[in-house]
Amino acid sequence: MKVENITVIGSGVMGQGIAYAAAVGGFHVQLYDIKRESMDHACQVIQRDLEEAVRRGKLTVQQADAAIGRLQLTEYFDESVKNADLVIEAVLELIDLKMDIFRRLDAICPSHTILATNTSTMSPTEIAAVTRRADRCVAMHFFNPVAKMKLVEIIRGMDTSDLTVAAVRAVAGQMGKETVEVNEFPGFVPGRISALVGNEAMYMLMEGVASREDIDKAIKLGLGYPMGPLELADLVGLDTRLRNLEYLHKTLGEKYRPCPLLTKYVKSGRLGKKSGRGIFEYDEFGQRLS
Repeated sequence: MKVENITVIGSGVMGQGIAYAAAVGGFHVQLYDIKRESMDHACQVIQRDLEEAVRRGKLTVQQADAAIGRLQLTEYFDESVKNADLVIEAVLELIDLKMDIFRRLDAICPSHTILATNTSTMSPTEIAAVTRRADRCVAMHFFNPVAKMKLVEIIRGMDTSDLTVAAVRAVAGQMGKETVEVNEFPGFVPGRISALVGNEAMYMLMEGVASREDIDKAIKLGLGYPMGPLELADLVGLDTRLRNLEYLHKTLGEKYRPCPLLTKYVKSGRLGKKSGRGIFEYDEFGQRLS
């Protein structure tokens, strides 16, 4: 099956990144969100990322213009998916929300449409079970920031077909991504490791082992990580990280119990970069303040 039209459901950090990668990859992209202001912000971020790619020599001006020309924003759910070959859901990590979206998609999408969830922890089998096309359901886990991260995890559900896996692998390749195929298990591969490292970094911060800056610096320089775990948590969103840990704690056990400091930050509204304050502070353009 050849995919030409992709719809992305959700225009948050992950959704806008996936839409960017899809448009740059040559696909016609519909980006849907229930909130117009979220889509407008996503469009600004995508435009900024395209301009940065031009400055860095990754794209020509013509390629960037063509990519933005292939992207359309819409507030109309049914309209956004009526011609989709592939729908990628990129909403909050809430299993009931994802299942509700898949149920709606199954009812209105063309029969050939593949439904993919961008979950980082949850079961594609469970999500697919609410549809009548479990063979065309799969998890495609992109990594943040999508424009720069090369990996896409492909996770089969129990009934996902070989044709579906081949199709989404080809899509990821056209987006310039490398893929790995992972057996379904909570957290998959990088997600489990990242959750453990990030949670332990929060415990070290809570215990006063080192400053937030020095914890990140030690991990980057001592272990070769491109980004410190606390900086990464702010980028992902502390609320997202907390939901992931709560799910992993429930499914995999005590070692994933969320750090109390993480819970406290989320309750106080310190959600990371998107709220202007998390473990670090940020200006209105998302740049970290010293």
